[in-house]
Amino acid sequence: MSQKSKARSPAPPAAGSLKNPADLVARLELLLPERVLLIDSPRELAALVENARARDKTTRETSGDAIRSVKEKFDAILVWREDRSGSRSIFESAVGRLEPGGVLWVVTAMKKVRGPKTPAVHRLELSDLVKGFGKNGLANDREVRVSGWNVAYRFVGLGSTLKS
Repeated sequence: MSQKSKARSPAPPAAGSLKNPADLVARLELLLPERVLLIDSPRELAALVENARARDKTTRETSGDAIRSVKEKFDAILVWREDRSGSRSIFESAVGRLEPGGVLWVVTAMKKVRGPKTPAVHRLELSDLVKGFGKNGLANDREVRVSGWNVAYRFVGLGSTLKS
């Protein structure tokens, strides 16, 4: 059962730029969770996730602007966010919708690459994420390269027994 919010904001990457799309959903460990929320993800990635997951599992898309309308909790959440501006409220909302023991993935633009529309000085960095999510008891335990310009960082509860 797939649900979609109507509000969506366009986001990179351009079609065909995802790294190893055939196994990206598995590398992000989004196949098994019962409920997955995608926030501001590019349509290409959202389609990959939705098509790779079993039909009886919930995959929901929303924009950062519409996250407040999402009331359910999710086992896995992926947030695509490159710019620092406005990210705090989106991340706080995402953490509030994460089930205990759930996994939060944050996809950001890498610092030393050219291509993303967000200037390097305004990009989110791992240190920003670690500091912000540490207050919520979440710790970074791995990363996955998503495209030539983007990397996903996984955050789990400090007491989590998830395998990396």
